[in-house]
Amino acid sequence: MRNGERVLFFAVVLFFARALLFAADGAQIRTSHYEIVSDSGGAEQTGRRLEALFEVYNRVFMFDPAGGVLPLKVRVFADTEEYNSFVRSSLAPANPGALYLHYAQSDKRILLIDQSDAEALHSLPYQAFIQYLRSFVSRPPLWMQKGFAAFFSSLSFSPEGKLEYEENLGWLQVVKNMQNRPSLEDILLAEGGGQEYSSLACSLVSFLLNSGKEEYTRSLTDSLMILSSENTAAQNASAVSRRLLLGRGAEQITRDYEQYVNSRRTFTQLIAEGQRAYSSGDKTGAELSFRAAIEVKHNHFVPYYYLGLLAYEANKFDAAQEFYRTSLENGADPAIALYAMGINAAGAGKAQEAVDYLRRAAQASPAQYGQKTEKLISQLTSK
Repeated sequence: MRNGERVLFFAVVLFFARALLFAADGAQIRTSHYEIVSDSGGAEQTGRRLEALFEVYNRVFMFDPAGGVLPLKVRVFADTEEYNSFVRSSLAPANPGALYLHYAQSDKRILLIDQSDAEALHSLPYQAFIQYLRSFVSRPPLWMQKGFAAFFSSLSFSPEGKLEYEENLGWLQVVKNMQNRPSLEDILLAEGGGQEYSSLACSLVSFLLNSGKEEYTRSLTDSLMILSSENTAAQNASAVSRRLLLGRGAEQITRDYEQYVNSRRTFTQLIAEGQRAYSSGDKTGAELSFRAAIEVKHNHFVPYYYLGLLAYEANKFDAAQEFYRTSLENGADPAIALYAMGINAAGAGKAQEAVDYLRRAAQASPAQYGQKTEKLISQLTSK
């Protein structure tokens, strides 16, 4: 995760129990910003999750809660068919898991959640953001709604309830493959668009937040302050476009945007680049690629395993052991990781620790490591 994202996501307060006010029957609760009606249990957990998401959104937009239409209304369904039936009756498009319904009358606006569908946890950050944004700005620019919703869609909750984030790079290859990309002004002023437009909008959001140029982040912050619920979406889009393109000029911003898009790599691309560099003996290039891969996907075992190999070859045994351990915790083949940890411990002169790891590797995969470790263990125990 890049520096800007760390600021946005890692300092989030995840527990809001003090704000929960329970109805007598437990089916309806109020939180700091939400009113939640649930067909069954789980309303308290839903409230905590939504408040955590609200906090993340507001770290970027910094809206004054007094200026929004609060509380935000939520209906939690215990049954998928009841959820689908409600969606159909609202003449809304089907959307598994969660869906925000926006109406001109603010008291009818509502976020629907299908508690019985695992997809709800995946679609909730996207739909909850749209509800958040449109409660403060009823008609936001299309790029802002679609781009930030996609940007926040990678938020997720661990089994322990911890809010986590991995950058959404689903837009990257789509945008790179476009033969004739629209101009930034066209993206900013668009009033409609399909999946390709959503990818373009997300690429613009990623650029503004992660370009490393403070003037773009500042311009984005300034542009958010001029949004108005009195304006149409087109008027808001025009005002924001003028503000964003005002600073360095459309041509310079376009060049910076194109350079940013072309410089980004997906996790798969970074791993492939790192493996090529490692195979060719370019250890510095390999380390840079694998560390960049961790920034994109911090809980995948592959980059940690290769960083362990690099640290071992540099005789940095403590660092190597930590990389291998992290690789194992994130899903590496136990036999492979334990064998590497055994070899590393032996290199560090920790014979007994090495024997323990090697024996565990042999137990995890006798066919692959049984005979292979037997000789090594004999050598280590005979010293």
